Amino acid sequence: MLRTVTATEAIGNCLDRFARVIGLSNDPSPGYNIEQEAKKPGAKFLELPYVVKGMDVSFSGILTFVEQEAKKKLQKGLVSKADLCFSLQETLFAMLVEITERAMAHCGQNQVLIVGGVGCNKRLQEMMAAMVQERGGQLCAMDHRYCIDNGAMIAQAGIFALQHGITTSLKDSWCTQRFRTDQVHAIWRPASTSHHT
Repeated sequence: MLRTVTATEAIGNCLDRFARVIGLSNDPSPGYNIEQEAKKPGAKFLELPYVVKGMDVSFSGILTFVEQEAKKKLQKGLVSKADLCFSLQETLFAMLVEITERAMAHCGQNQVLIVGGVGCNKRLQEMMAAMVQERGGQLCAMDHRYCIDNGAMIAQAGIFALQHGITTSLKDSWCTQRFRTDQVHAIWRPASTSHHT
């Protein structure tokens, strides 16, 4: 199993906090509203902190910048919400594309499945598709009905578990809000399927 870590918080949480800081609505969702702002004509790219170390990413520098600097510039009219949203998407998604490409090379894979609420973002899908196509691979982006709250990932993990004889009765099941995927022994992914160099 290949492990990637966000050293600070998940990208969806980062987008949610960012939207609150710059005053975007939660209706229908912060991520959707960021995506729409970023599409506005004339949005300018602002350099934001970009932290990728191997397979790990950190979003705390971006949030600190937005909370301390960008908010002041926004209030003074030096930048627009569209500028900030465009810059945030381009920066965060470039980080995700970089570690995904590294993971593909490390594991010898040519397919990428985008899931989760952030996976609904068309710009992320576009950026990821460009990278995957350059590698001669295939991108599978889920329909938004299956992306929210990681529904597709949960369902796929359930299918794999059932196929390998792992079942949990309802009375023995539980939810863990901050469950780490790298703490799970995935018997359906034998070590022999990954290509380590």
